[in-house]
Amino acid sequence: MQAKQPIGVFDSGYGGLTILKKIKHKLPQYDYIYLGDNARAPYGTRSFETVYEYTLQAVKWFFAQGCPLVIIACNTASAKALRTIQQNDLPNIDKEKRVLGIVRPTSEVIGNYSKTKKIGILATRGTVNSASYKIEINKFFPEVEVIQKACPIWVPLVEYGEYENEGADFFVKKYIDELLQNEKDIDTILLACTHYPLLKKSIEKAVPEDVQIITQGEIVAASLKDYLYRHPEIESKISKGETLEFYTTDEEEGFTAQANIFYGEPFNAKQIHLS
Repeated sequence: MQAKQPIGVFDSGYGGLTILKKIKHKLPQYDYIYLGDNARAPYGTRSFETVYEYTLQAVKWFFAQGCPLVIIACNTASAKALRTIQQNDLPNIDKEKRVLGIVRPTSEVIGNYSKTKKIGILATRGTVNSASYKIEINKFFPEVEVIQKACPIWVPLVEYGEYENEGADFFVKKYIDELLQNEKDIDTILLACTHYPLLKKSIEKAVPEDVQIITQGEIVAASLKDYLYRHPEIESKISKGETLEFYTTDEEEGFTAQANIFYGEPFNAKQIHLS
């Protein structure tokens, strides 16, 4: 009987649960482990070195749990740490395992959504400063102009449960107006932070009717399905028991109560420590 070898899904906190939910819906047959590094969140304001260190610790923890594949479902960690881990660390840790992010699969398709070839990116300051989306999107769509806007207040609005009140509408409109004021032809906006889908209603109210809002969950899930089809040597290692486990680096009850907002279903989590 095969030992459990789940897909690991990592985020700095809760937001990656919006990605996990879409992945689980599209690929329900596999076992999954989710880890939120809530004790050290948010990552968006931290240095490249710190985000890399924290993310590498999480990746090593997933490998210790038997995961042959880890999805970094955090834009900041994907932008600041993924490439270094893939190129420098993974060959020395285990050449047979894989670590994937969410910036590249999103960048591979986002240009197809825009007719004007002008795309707005709403993200944390860390993701914006990394310029990862500009770099990756222009690899696949060199004709597309990418206009970025950091929205530092949005993550706290979501995590403090204020994402559906008038205060949220005010701060959403503030950043949307700033994004659009210098470029009127943006017809597609990517929510490049996994917290932001919870603000989608407010965002839709703040943008013109002809501007479409793109979230990442379904894109990442479809990309993962395609990846596993193209890499049977990885897919065959993943256990298929339809189980799901949740872990956090912070207090269990607080995580479970808050995480339900993102995942939409009740569950219990266990606390672990990364080092």
